[in-house]
Amino acid sequence: LWRFGYPARLLKTNHFRTAASNTSFPAVWILSAQYSGRIPGHFVIVKKTRFSTMPESVEDKANLELYSPHPEVRGMTLLNREAFKRTVVVPILKVKKEIVNTLLKSLKHTVLQRPGLKRVVEDPEDEDSRLVILDPYKIPEFSLGESEQEVLKQLNVCPDVSKYNLELTYENFKSEEILRAVLPEGQEVTSGFSRVGHIAHLNLRDHQLPYRYLIGQVIIDKNPGITCVVNKTNIIDSTYRNFQMEVLAGESNLVTKVKENNIAYELDFSKVYWNPRLSTEHGRIVELLKPGDVLFDVFAGIGPFAIPAAKKKCHVFANDLNPESYSWLLHNCKLNKVDNKIKAFNMDGRDFLLGPVREELSKELPLLKEGQKTSFHIVMNLPALAIEFLDVFRHLLVGEPCSTAGLPTVHCYGFSKQDNPTKDIQERAEASLGTSLDGRCSTYLVRNVAPNKEMLCISFQIPADVLYKRPCP
Repeated sequence: LWRFGYPARLLKTNHFRTAASNTSFPAVWILSAQYSGRIPGHFVIVKKTRFSTMPESVEDKANLELYSPHPEVRGMTLLNREAFKRTVVVPILKVKKEIVNTLLKSLKHTVLQRPGLKRVVEDPEDEDSRLVILDPYKIPEFSLGESEQEVLKQLNVCPDVSKYNLELTYENFKSEEILRAVLPEGQEVTSGFSRVGHIAHLNLRDHQLPYRYLIGQVIIDKNPGITCVVNKTNIIDSTYRNFQMEVLAGESNLVTKVKENNIAYELDFSKVYWNPRLSTEHGRIVELLKPGDVLFDVFAGIGPFAIPAAKKKCHVFANDLNPESYSWLLHNCKLNKVDNKIKAFNMDGRDFLLGPVREELSKELPLLKEGQKTSFHIVMNLPALAIEFLDVFRHLLVGEPCSTAGLPTVHCYGFSKQDNPTKDIQERAEASLGTSLDGRCSTYLVRNVAPNKEMLCISFQIPADVLYKRPCP
């Protein structure tokens, strides 16, 4: 009994009487027989009076585990779908087939609502009748309540509830239920993942690693369109913001297509950075731009800020240090027909700011006229390091400041593990700029990256006394 996860109190059940005969068997025998598949037949008629006074039986216990795979799958590391088969006993009603639909509507809160399981099955004894499966959680004692019995009386249906042996297979269980049954009890079960085209990306914890190949296969089985599952094997600490990964299941093709905010991108997930959880943030920043604005994307990746901005008729300068990202950026510009609207660079972010950005600002800012609506935006989405780049703006330009309205707006991303992440990000930005941003910045919480780790975006116009170095008289 312990092997099957049943409490010792079931040992106190004296005998179990089958409905098909008057033969009595010890409870332990019935339990073993049920799990080994030796109880024959699927449909057993049980009179209401027969079971109303029965003590807790193996069948009653099975009803409570309708959504649990076979207990013996615990600890499985290589997927064996056949091992998930089990038979549970559920309540059913025998109904004439012409009133089945009426009954389903009348007892919609009582009939079985399990996705993937039929609520109505053939009656092996009567071709003019059907067996309607009821939810064992709603009918725990195999006895209908007064309201249900009244409905059956109006439909002229016999209220006697029968028992039906329902066979469950691997296909009937959800991925979370499968993984909860396989992993050791009490340990965290992760069935969530990031989807990047046909790829499912996992971040498995140490205790889940022995089961990683099984987890990968389950995700492919239960998620149509997923044909490859990968697990990140180290943190993003490389210069190019990509990480090593292991293919857990499916094909090893990591070149994929994604669609974000109605724009298509293609990429090699093993060589460039892409995070589907940032789609809302990409859209938020692009929404701030107006046609004719200028966007400098310092850490552009494959273009999730740059390409939609170009489609919005902005002038875009996009840069990324990773040669692979730069290559896919050019590819996606052509794919979205904005290659003539984006100037792309493959440079270090600091060199990009000191070179093309400085050159363009030096040329365009003095030409701004009072009341002109062109805005300049600088996006710095490298949350691990971007704040350290802000010191580049100190005296980036030489000359007299332009109008306040023309000063570039910076959108800089950062991580924080502090109790007050907003204060932390602002103080670090101020330290890099060498000036206070009180009353001159806004901070936006992008997402929670990990427990006690937030990703934020701080936006501000670069103060004129920071941006400009005035020439000596």
